[in-house]
Amino acid sequence: MTDDLRARLARPPILIAPGVCDGLTATLAEQAGAEALYLSGAGVAYSRFGRPDIGLISMSEVADTLAIVRDRVAAPIIVDADTGFGNALNLHRTVRVFERMGANAIQIEDQTSPKRCGHLDGKAVIGTAEMTGKLKAALDARQSDRTLIIARTDALAVEGLEPALERAAAYAEAGADMLFIDALRSAEEMRAAVTRLSGLAPLMANMVEGGKTPALNAAELEAMGFALVIFPGGVVRAQAATARDYYASLLAHGSNAPFRDRMLDFDGLNRIIGTAEMLAQGRGYDGDDR
Repeated sequence: MTDDLRARLARPPILIAPGVCDGLTATLAEQAGAEALYLSGAGVAYSRFGRPDIGLISMSEVADTLAIVRDRVAAPIIVDADTGFGNALNLHRTVRVFERMGANAIQIEDQTSPKRCGHLDGKAVIGTAEMTGKLKAALDARQSDRTLIIARTDALAVEGLEPALERAAAYAEAGADMLFIDALRSAEEMRAAVTRLSGLAPLMANMVEGGKTPALNAAELEAMGFALVIFPGGVVRAQAATARDYYASLLAHGSNAPFRDRMLDFDGLNRIIGTAEMLAQGRGYDGDDR
């Protein structure tokens, strides 16, 4: 990007951040033209561990994945930091580590620990005062104000729309750079959030296939007033569907031939991951033993 993430969010069109979960998905998203990437905690849980997004992964596991992704791509990375993996001091450390690993924006939420996916039932939230304290810890921890702190509230499912909007306003007052009310349940609730909060900070939307929020496209969300839209777990759901069908086909036929038109071949994958370029780079380091 030619400007930083804060500057990009301040101008149209809406920023689309595809979800990524590892170096390969990040590479593919960047090659497709994504201006920013969203490293999804759910995506890490799904892809690395084959487990649900219910607070099972640790800060170090996300940091390790972030470092791998940053090493592979240049695009800005928005990182899902869940609850900060503990209290305000834990969050302070999380922000410092994630920023060092290459995060351009760090999203934190006001759920209790262990958290769960915002589109699952049975969530619980901490108090507004505790969350504003955690936000202040996050802001103190960052080394550059170019690293954005995104405040997410899950209070809608627990307390209702108006308390969720009040919380988001309090988080903006505490210094959050962007606001995210997860699992808005209708277009009316989405418009209410924009009307109430858009003057305080840019707003983020979350599109989850089969989730609680209506599935809208980027143009529709931009027209409502959202500045950023993430599609956090879409790539994992696409991979899971493809892998399920691939393994079923292989075991049924004893060959990849019936699935061949849905696969990259050996050379095709090597082109994507830059094998020829890396081998050429390596040859440049070879010594001359003559």
